[in-house]
Amino acid sequence: MAELPAVLLTGVGYRHGRTPALRDCSLSVPPGRVVGLIGPNGAGKTTLLHLMVGLLRPDRGEVRIFGREPGGDPAILDRVAFLAQDKPLYGSFTVAETMRLGRHLNSRWSDELAAERLGRLGIPADRPVRRLSGGQRSQVAITLAMAKRPDLMVLDEPLADLDPLRRHEVMSDLMALTAETGMTVVLSSHVVAELEETCDHLVLLGDGRVQLAGDLDEVRAGHHALSGPASLVAALPDAGTVVHATRTGEHAGLLWRSDRPPPDPRWAVRTPAIGDIVLAYLRAPEASALPRPTLLRQVSPGLRPVQTAPTASEESR
Repeated sequence: MAELPAVLLTGVGYRHGRTPALRDCSLSVPPGRVVGLIGPNGAGKTTLLHLMVGLLRPDRGEVRIFGREPGGDPAILDRVAFLAQDKPLYGSFTVAETMRLGRHLNSRWSDELAAERLGRLGIPADRPVRRLSGGQRSQVAITLAMAKRPDLMVLDEPLADLDPLRRHEVMSDLMALTAETGMTVVLSSHVVAELEETCDHLVLLGDGRVQLAGDLDEVRAGHHALSGPASLVAALPDAGTVVHATRTGEHAGLLWRSDRPPPDPRWAVRTPAIGDIVLAYLRAPEASALPRPTLLRQVSPGLRPVQTAPTASEESR
């Protein structure tokens, strides 16, 4: 029997008032992955995470966590930990009282994990949360999520308040807990380099849609950095997409999305880094929806003009 996805979204749409946040969003995350969720501000990342944990319900489509609808189902709530971007805690509680509350509310709670992590970080158990530094409060909130020992941990910008050393420690702890328990982690971040070092699955949002999703090795294998004469662009095969292109004089540089590079030997081909792929999609968010090899409006002047797929704003005109 096939293993159920940890997270499954099918045709999900959601609006904040009249403003669409997600449009026809579909996504399948296998269990046991550490997933980096990336996208520009306003792409819908926080909305997507809130839908995953049941804080929001989709206007259309379905959300499933381990095959069940998130939200009020106690069997699912016990398996999911969520840390919001503002990391809400009770300021008047001491750190020890905060951990006791976690133990009271969560049947899988690990006192050992909480005590070991807080002790290693040097966070005083008797200090009220409001008297902690911003980084210490973040560490307490992250420890709460970890000590729940969930099957799915969803973290919205968990590293924003931490210095580089502490960010590295958090990611190391998450990876160790994932290896030990097999849990799935979904975390949003703007720090692409750190996600490339620690995550094994990537989800990229743009314009309210999933632009790219897959294990990092699959994402790399499906993209090629091309460098060559700009005159070759017009002859690119139909079985691929130009995600982003630049031109300097008669030379063109492209990110090409396809199972294989173009056959013309005049193209110099290399496998791009994940950071390069992410930046290309952030510069050209419509790319993955285009069915034929195309150059987007963002390319430098002089490259072949094309017909691009209409954007949502164009369709509504």
